[in-house]
Amino acid sequence: MPRLTKSGTNRPQRTVQVGGLIQQEISDLLLRKLKDPRLEMVTITGVEVAPDLKLARVYFSRYGSPEEVRKTADGLVKAAGFIKRELGARLKLRFVPELQFIHDTSYEYGDRIESLLKTLQTDEE
Repeated sequence: MPRLTKSGTNRPQRTVQVGGLIQQEISDLLLRKLKDPRLEMVTITGVEVAPDLKLARVYFSRYGSPEEVRKTADGLVKAAGFIKRELGARLKLRFVPELQFIHDTSYEYGDRIESLLKTLQTDEE
């Protein structure tokens, strides 16, 4: 029986485990192997894997201007083949999923809410 994940969605445990492994390995590759300057200061915030394990949505966060975020996305897309090859060697999966990189704006949104709350608190005092 599938388990519930933290996000409350009903996904098979295997996809959650594979997603976690992919997140760890991509983070390690960014830190140790990839030397592209566009990929500096990028954080992999999560990975969602399709139930058939053929697609992985890799969410990344990068503080900076929209131009810097776009360059980071371009760098990740360019490195996708290398990353997929490395994942195949490291994870011993029968099939390595296609990687789709998506900018995660939740941190920027959280920072914006926090700054608005601080502004409200200052105004009340």
